[in-house]
Amino acid sequence: MLARAGNFAHVEAAFLELGEPDLVGATARLVEQGAERIVVLPYFLTLGLHMERDLPRLIEGIANRYKGLEVLVGAPLDGHPALVEILLDRSLSVMRSRNT
Repeated sequence: MLARAGNFAHVEAAFLELGEPDLVGATARLVEQGAERIVVLPYFLTLGLHMERDLPRLIEGIANRYKGLEVLVGAPLDGHPALVEILLDRSLSVMRSRNT
């Protein structure tokens, strides 16, 4: 859905732990498809250890492995105004379903 909404040629989901593909694997897929730039969108609610320690280490490794690849990293979801809207929508939805 993100690829369609943003008119992006390639989108790959990636996981930092307990899921496949990992970020290195997803990057390899994108590079094989011709990507010259990737945008990493951390799907985290806060700036935890993954954002402060793990993700920068992985990004550095990817940048070293793919010298011509531009790697951009977005902010986590924490603080984004739409997050409150989503939480409100979900809470109202569940409350409505209990009242029917």
